[in-house]
Amino acid sequence: MSDLYRIACAAGFSGDRLGVAKPLVKELLRLGGPSCLIFESLAERTLALAQLERLQNERLGYEPLLEEMIKPILLDCVHGGIPIVGNFGAANPKAAAQLIARLAKEQGISDLRIAIVKGDDISSPQFREKLEASLSANDRKILSTSQLVSANIYLGAKEIADALSAGAQIVVTGRVADPALTVGPLMAYFKKDWSDWDFLASATMAGHLLECGAQVTGGYFADPGYKDVPDLSNVGFPIVEFDQAGNICVTKPMNTGGLVNRMTVTEQLLYELHDPAQYLTPDVIADITQAHINDLGSSRVQVTGIKGHPRPGTLKANICIDGGWLAEAEISYAGHHAYQRAQLAAQIIRDRLGKQLDLRVDFIGSSSIFSSDSGHGPVQAANHQFEDIRLRVAAAHQDRSVVMQVCREVTALYTCGPAGGGGVRTSLKPRLNTLVGFIPREDINASYGFYKGEANR
Repeated sequence: MSDLYRIACAAGFSGDRLGVAKPLVKELLRLGGPSCLIFESLAERTLALAQLERLQNERLGYEPLLEEMIKPILLDCVHGGIPIVGNFGAANPKAAAQLIARLAKEQGISDLRIAIVKGDDISSPQFREKLEASLSANDRKILSTSQLVSANIYLGAKEIADALSAGAQIVVTGRVADPALTVGPLMAYFKKDWSDWDFLASATMAGHLLECGAQVTGGYFADPGYKDVPDLSNVGFPIVEFDQAGNICVTKPMNTGGLVNRMTVTEQLLYELHDPAQYLTPDVIADITQAHINDLGSSRVQVTGIKGHPRPGTLKANICIDGGWLAEAEISYAGHHAYQRAQLAAQIIRDRLGKQLDLRVDFIGSSSIFSSDSGHGPVQAANHQFEDIRLRVAAAHQDRSVVMQVCREVTALYTCGPAGGGGVRTSLKPRLNTLVGFIPREDINASYGFYKGEANR
């Protein structure tokens, strides 16, 4: 048994760059040894939208780009013994498994073992009382007057690990905590005890470093002249090397752009951490206050010294409710007194709609008006004046006809003034609001099962 296990991450959100999995799989095969490929493609709002899609079509509701993500690397992963784990099941893991089974058949892969993790969806009426009990008094009142769209628990890594230990080559999940996609394979491989808190905490932070894809390899880090990153258009996605003792090494594939250094890893390690001493997850409470970050050079950074504490007694529930309608409208003003004219336009909208709607107004400065679609055009320098302003007005309301007035009134600025407004764009969309609750973990029944074909749906 090798002391080193590698996990590569080929997506940091739904809609992330395609084509990045191939170099990762190629690198894992070149390096040899045990490894896994993960896709993290689920955010809170992404899941709610997927639930709405599934309600309209029972065969949808999973990651829209799933076929493009999996198809190029499925055969290589199967032949190379690299399992794939992803939360690309979203609101419909069974349908995602069905698509993957079809891709396998088309590529001549027989008997692909696809596992589905279940138990995160708690939208059914039988959970209603527990949902209400998990909320604050104010949020209970909001829920009582709203339409529930979806409710999902953040599951941990146990079911993923169990599925891999049972021989799964693909594990499809819905809502699990993002680091669980990494913790599951590591627990399955190293077979540690589920109360080994230090190991679980290290595995969790390895997952945290991976979960945003290219953020840790220089993507979100890049700031020209201040924090330069080479060849960012070809940025490599991350690979974590993890050993028996829980030591982490972050790196990326050879011959890819981007950068892994002490600063990129530090930024990602702290990303979204409310308290570095208590990072709460379903599997463990991680503590990075004693962590050491050692830059090994050549885009390799080691992280050690992470501690863990017993997992929380509750699991986080993400509850999405109907939020009415959101209207957004924009109009541009350019040249002399652009900012003053945009301010006047905003005041006109406030005068006409401010008593009915809670308006949000933004003055977006840019040089986009003077550029062509290709980005070429005269350079405008705004030293002490604004030469190019995009006015944005937004409002939300339960009544579609009321909020629609934002789009109409901004459009009317064309001729009703002030002078020189152009490039109006309007948008009217259903809005989702989110509530958060915490439910005792013993009330949740998580499990996994193997996909047995469409006839057994």
